[in-house]
Amino acid sequence: MGEIYSPGKLMLTSEYFAVDGALVLAVPTKLGQEFFFEEKHDGKSLIFWEAYHQNKLWLKVVIDYKHWRILETNITSSAEFILKTLKNVQSLSEIKFKSTDSYYLKTNLQFPADYGLGSSSTLMNNLAEWSEIDPFHLNSVSLGGSGYDIAVAHAKSAVLYQNKPQIHFEKVDFNPKFKNELIFIHLNKKQDSREGINLYKSKTKSQNLVDEFSDLTRNILLCDELDNFSDLMMIHEQRISDFIEIPTVKSVFFADCAKFVKSLGAWGGDFVMSAKFEGFEDYFWGKGFTTVFEWSDLID
Repeated sequence: MGEIYSPGKLMLTSEYFAVDGALVLAVPTKLGQEFFFEEKHDGKSLIFWEAYHQNKLWLKVVIDYKHWRILETNITSSAEFILKTLKNVQSLSEIKFKSTDSYYLKTNLQFPADYGLGSSSTLMNNLAEWSEIDPFHLNSVSLGGSGYDIAVAHAKSAVLYQNKPQIHFEKVDFNPKFKNELIFIHLNKKQDSREGINLYKSKTKSQNLVDEFSDLTRNILLCDELDNFSDLMMIHEQRISDFIEIPTVKSVFFADCAKFVKSLGAWGGDFVMSAKFEGFEDYFWGKGFTTVFEWSDLID
């Protein structure tokens, strides 16, 4: 079988404001999603889809792509999403699902689904690479969102990303000399980013505010001292909090934390970033947050 791989991502800056064109800094994770594929000239026009989560099978689907019907599945709702996405692939691609071949397709998500590292974006990019189509277009018609996660999966690198006036991204070498002082804490649940974006979109914002987050991103990228980086992260967190009218995660869970705490993506779940301090592991474990990674554990 052929194989394609896309890394997961962490969004370091401009959460929410990314949808209005704020500059985003995002980094790839060591874990991502694998995609395996094989085609057989059997004249049956079938898709055999298997989805694995950390090498354990969770979804099986058989699709008749001549009529776009689900013939077999163990989870109907997930199968319907796969059918919709593959139908979009057919409409955008010049080479896939155009004959009577059958396709044997398999995915393996390497990280826990509740980590929020990009289970959907890695899938979109893998399918786009396989079918030779634009991953941003496939993502737009299948899921929506700002697209920064697609950029990371496609570039397989840290990126600066902006989606207005048009999509633009560039690979960057984000390798701060203080990276070994940074830590990532999982909040024990996955946040629905679409729900957060809908809240954000309901509020009136100015271009000046969008531009402020782009400036913060540029300054964060150029930081060479942890103290300066920490200050900018606290400013970023407070400005988001003031706008969306949700308390910062630090004020809710970690008010007595000795260091900054910065949300990474939609607020209320997934990962937050902080910096090491004496006894930091015991501190977070004592508050019930037992998944704590150092930079080298998580970031590629």
